[in-house]
Amino acid sequence: MSDNESQILNTLWKEDRALTRAEIIEFTENKTWKASSIHILLNQLLGKGAIVVEGYVQSGKNYGRTYKASLNKDEYDAMIFKSDYLKLSPSKAALNDFFKFLISVNKIDESTIKNIKSMLKEQEKNN
Repeated sequence: MSDNESQILNTLWKEDRALTRAEIIEFTENKTWKASSIHILLNQLLGKGAIVVEGYVQSGKNYGRTYKASLNKDEYDAMIFKSDYLKLSPSKAALNDFFKFLISVNKIDESTIKNIKSMLKEQEKNN
């Protein structure tokens, strides 16, 4: 995703409801894109499946689409993380270092530890 597209997604997540083009322009803080390019950005996001058309609202005599993010913030972050990770093609040794890093920067609760153990057991069965 481009920075401009990410700004729009962040606005949709922050508002937590479907927004019109005008609302996206109005609610996006510190935008680095021109308001006139909203149509292009929304079409790019639609094409990537990052947003969906939620419905239509009347605005004067015309109707306008409302847009909603198709992923929540955590799902988006996981998708970006996976994409970046696959580009690295790490060795097994690098994979170990990677997990050590993740564990060192995050405080992991018991529930998460239990879920990770379960996933690792399932992976062992499949190997």
